[in-house]
Amino acid sequence: MKKYTIYGIGAALVDTEIQVQDLELEQLGVEKGLMTLVDQPRQAALLQDLQGHLVKANHASGGSAGNSIIAAAQFGLPTFMSCKVADDEDGTIYVRDLEAAGVDHSMANGRPTGITGKCLVLISPDAERSMNTYLGISETLSVEQLDPVALADSSFLYIEGYLVTSDSGRAAAIRAREMAEAAGVKTVLSFSDPGMVEFFREGMQAIIGDQLDLVFCNADEALGWGRTDKLGIAIEHLKQVARQFVITLGAKGALTWDGERLEEIPPHRVHAVDSNGAGDMFAGAFLYAIGRGEDFATAGRFASLAAGKVVANFGPRLPAADYPALRREFFGD
Repeated sequence: MKKYTIYGIGAALVDTEIQVQDLELEQLGVEKGLMTLVDQPRQAALLQDLQGHLVKANHASGGSAGNSIIAAAQFGLPTFMSCKVADDEDGTIYVRDLEAAGVDHSMANGRPTGITGKCLVLISPDAERSMNTYLGISETLSVEQLDPVALADSSFLYIEGYLVTSDSGRAAAIRAREMAEAAGVKTVLSFSDPGMVEFFREGMQAIIGDQLDLVFCNADEALGWGRTDKLGIAIEHLKQVARQFVITLGAKGALTWDGERLEEIPPHRVHAVDSNGAGDMFAGAFLYAIGRGEDFATAGRFASLAAGKVVANFGPRLPAADYPALRREFFGD
C-alpha cells in the first residue's frame, strides 16, 4: 500500500482575484482568458491601475497543481506537494493552507529568502478569468525540490503544465516523470493553458516523453495540441501521447477516454460567476475518484459536479466543510 495517492509538482502562487469589466481588460492591455507571465513591475502597475477594486479583492493560495492537490486531499486522499515558496508572508500563507488541507510538502526544512509567486486573476462578467502571473521564487523550482522517497511511495505523479515555462521547472518535471516511470508510478499531466501548448510545444513534448498515463486538458488545449479545429482529430493526437485522457468542455461537460471507451460527461449546470480553479478542481476531484477505485465515467460525473460548485462561487476552491459534504452527496460516504 502506497503512503500517498497523489504526488504533485507545480508553481506555488498566492492569488489576488479582482472583478473587472471587459473594457477594463482592453484598457489595461490584458489578453482575456489566458495566463500571461509578467514581471514584478508590470504586476505592480496593474494593481495600481486597479486600486479602486482592491477593497473587493479576494486572496487565496493558488497555483494549478496546488489547487488540484488540495482538492484531492480535502476529499480524503493522502497527498504530497513539491513546490517552492519564499520565507515571506505569502509563503507562510501558502504553507499554512497546504497543512490545513492535510497535504504533506517539501518545505519542512525551511524556506529561502525571496518573493513568493503571485497571480493577479481578473474576473470578467462572463466568469472568464484572465491571469497575470509573476512566478517569483517559483521560477527557480528545480529537481532539488523533488522528494524521491515520497514520489516512489505514491500511486500517481501529477505534473502542472505551467512548469514548461521555466528551464529549471521543466527539468524538474522531466526528472519527476522519469523517476515515476522507474518506480511504477502512474504519470499524469495537465496542459494547464492554451498558451503552454502553443508557445512551449517542444518543452511540453519533453515533459510528456514517450507516453503518459493520463492527460487533462480543455478543448482549446486539445485543439492546439492537435493543430486542428476539429475535436475528433485532436482526440486522435492525444491518443498518441496519453494512454488515457480527459477533455473538459466548459458548459458542455467533458469527454473521458479510459483507453478503450470515449465517454460523454454531462455538465453540472450552474450560474457561473468565476471560472478560476474550475479545471484544477475537475482534475483534483477526478483523481480522487479514480484513486478510490471508481471508473472514468463515475469520476467524470463527480468531477463535473465539483467543478460546477467552484464556478458558482468566487475563488479557486471551496470552503473546507464543502468537500466531505460533496463526497457524501455523490458517493454516500
